[in-house]
Amino acid sequence: MKVNASALRQGNVVEVDGALYAVLTAENIKPGKGTPVTQLEMRRLSDGVKVTERYRTTEQVERAYIEDRTYQYLFNDGENYTFMEVETYDQLPVPKAIVGDQAAKFLQDGMQVQIKVHEGVPVSMELPPRVTLTVVETEPAMKGQTAHASFKPAILDNGVRTTVPPHITVGTKIVVNTADGSYQERAKT
Repeated sequence: MKVNASALRQGNVVEVDGALYAVLTAENIKPGKGTPVTQLEMRRLSDGVKVTERYRTTEQVERAYIEDRTYQYLFNDGENYTFMEVETYDQLPVPKAIVGDQAAKFLQDGMQVQIKVHEGVPVSMELPPRVTLTVVETEPAMKGQTAHASFKPAILDNGVRTTVPPHITVGTKIVVNTADGSYQERAKT
């Protein structure tokens, strides 16, 4: 679907010369003289390369149709992560490059994620904002350490290192932010 360049916003996906790009920033510039332009900072979805393009505000740009669906994580076969569409039970292999190293650490059996698909090809994956994990290694609490806000290092059952409050012990289930691996709260059981 063709749209005016001035109508593009952050998060839109456009097709330029057969490649898909995610719009990172879109700025409409109206100089005192001359033609108004839209400057787009974009990331190519295939390899992550950032590019900056300028279009006249009335210039037509091809906006890609992206489906956003819920999938359930099944398994990793070494090359791909396999997900199942929750309504149709169709399986979708997603390459490691799209999942990413950071997100792969937080994938759990049966976890539901959002995958953006363009013409049957996955282009990006989004984890839930928080997951529950178990602390497998941490230092014992020191007496008097609770007098002020302090944190101690911990290793979680998925291998991620984080910091936790002093009252957290080995075996405690905690809620972790998937964006940066930070401690959020003790899990409610």
